[in-house]
Order: sequence, then C-alpha cells, then structure tokens
Amino acid sequence: MKKVGILGGTFNPIHNGHLALAEHAYEQATLDYILFMPLMNPPHKSNRDIVSADHRLNMIRMAIENKPHFVLSDLELKRPGKTYTSDTLKILKENEPDTEYFFIVGADSFMMMSQWMEPQTIFRLSSIIVGGRGQYTQEQLEEKAEYFEKAYGGKIIFLDMPLVEISSETIRECIKNGKSIRYYVPDKVEEYIIKYKLYK
Repeated sequence: MKKVGILGGTFNPIHNGHLALAEHAYEQATLDYILFMPLMNPPHKSNRDIVSADHRLNMIRMAIENKPHFVLSDLELKRPGKTYTSDTLKILKENEPDTEYFFIVGADSFMMMSQWMEPQTIFRLSSIIVGGRGQYTQEQLEEKAEYFEKAYGGKIIFLDMPLVEISSETIRECIKNGKSIRYYVPDKVEEYIIKYKLYK
C-alpha cells in the first residue's frame, strides 16, 4: 500500500517552513511522496490578500523542483466553492482506494480539527501528522490526540522537528514594508515575487 502525505494550504506564498514540515513528515512517517495541494477558497480565510492560483502554482513548482518526493496537485483548485478537507479525502480515496493518506497539519490547526467540516471523515480516511507545537505544550497536544483517538478512532503522529517560525503572513508584511524575505522562501520564489511585484 502506498503511503502518501497531503500538505494543504493557500501557499500565499509557499515558504521554507512548508518545505521543512514536508521533509520531516516524509522522513519520519516513511512516506512515498507528499502532495502539495493549494486551496482555491479556504473556508476560514477571505480572498482579499490571496494572489491568483496561477502565481501560487508557479511558486510551488519552483519551490519543489528537483525534489521527486514532492508532487504538486491542483485537485482543490479545480473544485468550485469552498474546499473542505473531508471532501478532498473522499475524492482521493475513491480514485486510489489502496493508498494510505497522511494529512499534515501544524499544531494550531490540529487543536481546532474538531471544528472542521466532518472531522470523523477526515480521521477515518487519513492519519494525521502534526508538526511543531505552536502556542501549545506537548501535554495539551497529547490530550487532544487522546480525545481524537477516542472520539473518531484517529491515528496521530507527532513529528520531532525544530520550531520553524515562518508564516506567509509575515512574508507578505515584510514585502509591504520593503523588507528582505531572503531565507524565508527559496531563491527562485523570491525572484518570482519581485519580478511580478506580488504582495505590494
């Protein structure tokens, strides 16, 4: 059975924190590859600051080139309306029933998963990989994991990785204020943002 990770998000823009999270998940969960899956209409965000899907796809391609274990998926970009993880997993499982899926989240998202659309479906169709701690202690995360295991039969993996405090929001603010984003994003992504004057 193939083991495939899913890293979703707006990737607005993709940054080195995303890549570090994906690499640790790939290694520690012994995955075959990871799908980078940008969202068109995330349920929890307004579209005000989100650049076009084409720009975001181009930046992801540049960030993951020469990394054969990272694969770009435009599945969620093709779907109309709000995109929910539960629906995405249903589609993936329907298309590839013999694949085991691992959904990768940060600690902040993990703690809120009971408020997502159809959490029982997410936990039934995928294992959850949690990277970083965010504002939470390990004890709080493990308590939440125990709750998800009891409530939904959830299978949860905590990554052992250093804290990477980079966010797309921070990068956009740096650009607006004329500050450097070098070392926050891959070099080619930085060049692309400058070339097309994104986030100004």
